[in-house]
Amino acid sequence: MKTSIIRDKILKAIFAAFFWVAVWEMAALAVHKEVLVADPVTVLRRLGELAGTGVFWTSAACSIGRILLGFLTAAVLGSVIACVTARLALVNTLFAPFAAVIKATPVASFIILALVWIDTGRIPTFTAFLMAFPVIWGNVHQGIQQVDTGLKEVAKVYQMPWVKCLTKLYIPSIMPFFSAACTTGLGLAWKAGIAAEVLCTPRNSIGKELYSAKIYLETPDVFAWTLVVIVLSFVIEKLLVYLIRKA
Repeated sequence: MKTSIIRDKILKAIFAAFFWVAVWEMAALAVHKEVLVADPVTVLRRLGELAGTGVFWTSAACSIGRILLGFLTAAVLGSVIACVTARLALVNTLFAPFAAVIKATPVASFIILALVWIDTGRIPTFTAFLMAFPVIWGNVHQGIQQVDTGLKEVAKVYQMPWVKCLTKLYIPSIMPFFSAACTTGLGLAWKAGIAAEVLCTPRNSIGKELYSAKIYLETPDVFAWTLVVIVLSFVIEKLLVYLIRKA
């Protein structure tokens, strides 16, 4: 039964992929100008050529490292501050507007300000952190508040050790909120981090390669690097979900 469900999902995914590749091909044929829309075959051929260079793998690895550093920092700091704000109402009252401002401010504004404040190579990490932080803080804060009051009273009555209380009560209750926050936050961090790289063009980055391809009107390269961004986003997100479930 489980095998048939997995097979059906794979077949549906393949069908959807073929459908949108066909739409892409028809759009390229309709426009008939590679400088505007490159066809799938040309893009895949160019992607294969790029994958054979050291620059490709260095840029991809550096971009992943920068953005993941910002995301992981946001995950840790957001979770810690959520514990504090859930415990202390005054701190929550003071901190909530700050998180709301971060969520409401356009990512381009943060990137432009960051160009003044910090080194170019650190801007993608900083941007990824800012995009993921309020999401993780908000979800973990909500998860802590949703912990069953009755179970907390039972733990208090039986004087359950704090380590056991944390592992048996709080973490299982908070984990669904944390998992959802990480999935959403990682997606935001990844897109914002790549956007920051395009604007600030640090060395060895996907964003710099995208910007260079755009400047020189190398449309197949733009499509190829964009495809890399999409694939990496999908792979990293699935890997994160798998690791959280295992944890």
